[in-house]
Amino acid sequence: MARYGRWTALAAAAVFMAGCSGGSSGGGSDDGKDDAGASAPSSSDTSSKLPASLTSQKLDWGRCKATAEGPAPGGDWQCATLKTPLDWKKPSGETIGLALIRSKSTGGQGGRIGSLLFNFGGPGGSGVSMMPSYADIVSSLHERYDLVSWDPRGVGGSEGVRCRTDKDIQAAESVDATPDDAAEETAYLKDAADFGAGCEKAAGKLLSHVSTTDTARDMDLMRQVLGDKQTHYFGISYGTELGGVYAHLFPKNVGRLVLDAVVDPSADAEGHARNQARGFQRALDNYLKSTGQNPKEGTRKIVDLLKRIDAKPLPASSGRELTQTLAVTGIVLPLYSEQSWPTLTSALKAAEDGDGSELLALADGYNERDPSGRYGTTTHSQRVISCLDQKQRPTAEETKKLLPEFRRISPVFGEFLGWDTAGWCHDWPVPGQFDTPEVSAPGAEPVLVVGNTGDPATPYEGARKMADELGDDVGVELTWKGEGHGAYGSGSDCVDSTVDAYLLKGKVPEDGKVCS
Repeated sequence: MARYGRWTALAAAAVFMAGCSGGSSGGGSDDGKDDAGASAPSSSDTSSKLPASLTSQKLDWGRCKATAEGPAPGGDWQCATLKTPLDWKKPSGETIGLALIRSKSTGGQGGRIGSLLFNFGGPGGSGVSMMPSYADIVSSLHERYDLVSWDPRGVGGSEGVRCRTDKDIQAAESVDATPDDAAEETAYLKDAADFGAGCEKAAGKLLSHVSTTDTARDMDLMRQVLGDKQTHYFGISYGTELGGVYAHLFPKNVGRLVLDAVVDPSADAEGHARNQARGFQRALDNYLKSTGQNPKEGTRKIVDLLKRIDAKPLPASSGRELTQTLAVTGIVLPLYSEQSWPTLTSALKAAEDGDGSELLALADGYNERDPSGRYGTTTHSQRVISCLDQKQRPTAEETKKLLPEFRRISPVFGEFLGWDTAGWCHDWPVPGQFDTPEVSAPGAEPVLVVGNTGDPATPYEGARKMADELGDDVGVELTWKGEGHGAYGSGSDCVDSTVDAYLLKGKVPEDGKVCS
């Protein structure tokens, strides 16, 4: 498909610094229960079974190279490759390489604590590309932690998957993601199946080994090789689900974990689509209020605009056309950050005047399309990970029954997200592994869960559910009454100081603390 079938759960600050911006996922077995479930071996059992060739490997840290996502970072950034099993059920078998990046602690008062691992979300976001641009936001943490991130398996420098060519991606932009008749429905589902076939061809046997549980196990191997007794971790957006799965698998190895912009672990595929429909409509309503518009009237104007674009795409200065699907994607991107709301105002006005250039530019930013017509691969990695994780796969007929509800939830975004439940993993080459991820972590140290009341991509209700599912005395919720995707580094001294005190001093806030 030409777009991100579900809107990506990436760290908003990193997204906008990278010039671009959902699903979530976990991992598991075919019985509907994550293999992080009760029958899974404990962390100590898992570690004891790993060969020394993995646990005792020495990382060859050196100068980072430029990637497809950007130039090589300067300063004190170092890169290395971690060897990890292709199949975690066969830890002594074939291995793959994971691309890592780090910058050593700058030496703050109290000394180095250890490594602080970052996952910026997606799934499918490149930590190697994002970590250097995020360093200024976490400069206070850098004083006592080595900042470490990585490209998860199937992403970027870690056997990154590319499922179709740039030419094919652009051609697929003409596919209507909200089919209006039988012909458009056939084209939509065929495009989805073609994408999956391309992923299978590109990924081969890796396609069955990119689950969130696989990556959580990679994290614990990373902990051992980096020389840390416990895992200290900052997970943003989809990275919160990865953090929850890790805590369940390795509760005794949990150090200080922050989960910001939290994915609801109790939601299945349809539930996530409902959550995002509510979240993006809520953010759109807040945006409309900020411009002095009545949200219902402003929403109706946008719906009418989208209907006109569906009937006749708008011309753009590049010579391309703005389709309805690209227009919705263009509206989505500025909702990730309140600072980008004025950009949305300008783009909507231009579209009303018959010029699709600004909304198309926003959609291109989201879809990682550069001026030369080259596309990034975040959406490819996102899909191979989430479709391996996701067991629930509604048919087109089941989706059609959901559409009235989705339209009520969000007149602007509901139909797109409703249809996405059928198209995202349609005719996928490998079976999904679970309905909802297991994140309970009895016996783990307290985990700080941060929710933002205006978050569009991961609505704040998910934070409470994550805290509850982590368990009593484990999940600790912090709420920020703000806007945009994520809370830390978004302008709240209260949030930043609370998170810093937890990570730097081990000070756990009262559960339910609110920053306004």
